[in-house]
Amino acid sequence: MSRRFLFVLGSARLDGNTELLAREAAAQLPGDVEQRWIRLAEHPLPDFVDMRHDSDHVRQPADPETGLLLDATLAATDIVIVSPLYWYSVSGLTKRYLEYWAGWLRTPGIDFRATMAGRTLWGVAAFAEREASVAEPLVGTLNNSAAYLKMRFGGVLLGNGSAPGDVRKDTDALTRAKTFFAQEAPLARFPHQDA
Repeated sequence: MSRRFLFVLGSARLDGNTELLAREAAAQLPGDVEQRWIRLAEHPLPDFVDMRHDSDHVRQPADPETGLLLDATLAATDIVIVSPLYWYSVSGLTKRYLEYWAGWLRTPGIDFRATMAGRTLWGVAAFAEREASVAEPLVGTLNNSAAYLKMRFGGVLLGNGSAPGDVRKDTDALTRAKTFFAQEAPLARFPHQDA
């Protein structure tokens, strides 16, 4: 299967530091690798309603935005969460997208868990702090989401930047971006899981 990358842009800001870093990494992908970029702010999802324990609920009809994101997610071999570090984790737009994964797990006819197993989840994030350790909750969110679905996890490309364009000054992040997607991603594991 040829690789198809889905870049899920979770920032409310157009062309922010996180997106700039993701585009730098994506520019290194071979020309025959399909790339699809979806900006969540342009495709707002309704509030996610968790009805998994509600035995007599009627499933909410899918709206066009949900359908677009579901189809794009299922078609991708590699999903890249492009979210700035907001309050030490992913942005609200990104969190809502990930919440929909819980609903898709229970949607008849798509077998979301089996479809996602073996695919690769990546992350790209910019943050304004000096210490990268502040991004550990974001990394944990993505790693654990991948582990739950038996996906591979390629890690998170982190860059430093607060003001627009600041990430271009982070030469270490730009260097890592050149080979970020070239690495072989291992199967994700929960932190407490034995190797």
